[in-house]
Amino acid sequence: MRTLRIGHVTSEIAPFAKVGGLADVSAALPSFLHGAGHDVRVFTPLYSAIETDAYDFAPVEGLSDLSVETGADRISYDVLQATLPGSSLVVHFIHCPALYDRLHVYTNDPDEHRRFILLSRAALDACQRLGWAPDVMHCHDWQTGLIPLYLKSIYAWDRLFQATRSVLTIHNIGYQGTFPASVLTDTGLEDSAKYLHQEDLREGAIGFLKTGVLYADRVTTVSPTYAEEIRTEKLGAGLHDLMRERGETLVGILNGVDTAVWNPRRDSNLAHRYSQKSLWRKEKNKEALLSDLHLPYDPDRPVVGMVTRLTGQKGIELLFEPLPEFLEAHVLRLVILASGESKYERFFAELQEAFPGEVCFYRGFHEGLAHRIEAGADMFLMPSIYEPCGLNQMYSLMYGTIPIVRKTGGLADTVRQWDPESESGNGVVFDHPTAEGVRWALRTALGLYQDREVWKKLMSNAMNADFSWEKAGKRYLELYGELVTRQEAKV
Repeated sequence: MRTLRIGHVTSEIAPFAKVGGLADVSAALPSFLHGAGHDVRVFTPLYSAIETDAYDFAPVEGLSDLSVETGADRISYDVLQATLPGSSLVVHFIHCPALYDRLHVYTNDPDEHRRFILLSRAALDACQRLGWAPDVMHCHDWQTGLIPLYLKSIYAWDRLFQATRSVLTIHNIGYQGTFPASVLTDTGLEDSAKYLHQEDLREGAIGFLKTGVLYADRVTTVSPTYAEEIRTEKLGAGLHDLMRERGETLVGILNGVDTAVWNPRRDSNLAHRYSQKSLWRKEKNKEALLSDLHLPYDPDRPVVGMVTRLTGQKGIELLFEPLPEFLEAHVLRLVILASGESKYERFFAELQEAFPGEVCFYRGFHEGLAHRIEAGADMFLMPSIYEPCGLNQMYSLMYGTIPIVRKTGGLADTVRQWDPESESGNGVVFDHPTAEGVRWALRTALGLYQDREVWKKLMSNAMNADFSWEKAGKRYLELYGELVTRQEAKV
């Protein structure tokens, strides 16, 4: 395959700005592609929360004092660049204080749509000014969902983009970026309104993700099972018919893990680094984690970890009955690093109060603590109602921490139920999103933990899994190659 020019446009990229797994993927996939010798450019907002002094930020020549027209206004911006830590990949940051100097990455502000219209337009404008003709523009989630239509409409005049193909990755179909139809003038698509979803327009709405699904040359999502699930009415979030219509142009590619960041042999966040050959050091990480969190250490009592966003999607309500029961029985300790909806935060805060010495709830996010939980916990609980891919179960497997998951999306693609006869499997998997399903899974995991030989084998199976970006990255390169070859054949 020849060297490809690949643009990635994303609303998050780790470590600069991270809300969820999108940030990890937006760093790891372009980094892999860049390392494979391709010409990769990443475009993302420069949020005020990014500590620019900690990185090598610099202006991009020719990309200052720019503006984009949105409705009756012109929004001014500059483009800065910085190198992705651990890589030589250069990331382009759209600097617009009027839109990106906010307390949070995402907001409910009335101009939220403008924040990501600017990102999309500025990325394409930057390509024009740099004279850089992408073979593929890879768009991530609803925030960049207008780009495929932009390429086919208001940017179609520019021969720079004549051969550019678009890929849209859906990281979570539950977030679609649906706005009132009155934002049409801000999009710059007034003259192309006939290409938007007409029924939505009549009902007074514009869906950014839906527009991307309609016009992207390929649509991907983050696991094979999730690609099937979003074709169903139950999990398609109203887009299931469009997903079915995409046919073979909708594919599921399981995310990888950045093994330069997540690797127990090299993880600088850990008190004790370890591998399969030194699993006794994992127990030392458990001791260190509990000590840090002021919980007593007991080698016979497993630690159950959770690192999550507290939303309904994550199945937190399934835990309301079972967790207090198991804590009252003094058969486990619970460590949670999370934030989100107040009712779920309250649940874990009350658990911590009711079971001192048994529960630690750290509200918020702490990157180092997330690593220490993965290494120090014995089990990792993910009772998700749906989970497009999930990364934490893959981190857990790599760290020899046994995942307890519901069978959905990427969890179903990565965690296999332990089979005592064949001694195969790498975790505990339950089917039904119910409290009883969680009870069964926890009882099963606790039973396995009591047999130390079985548990060692389970940990060994877990750590044998390969979730590096090598496999996923090659699949994306195949997809890009198919698009480019097909386009070049037309020419």
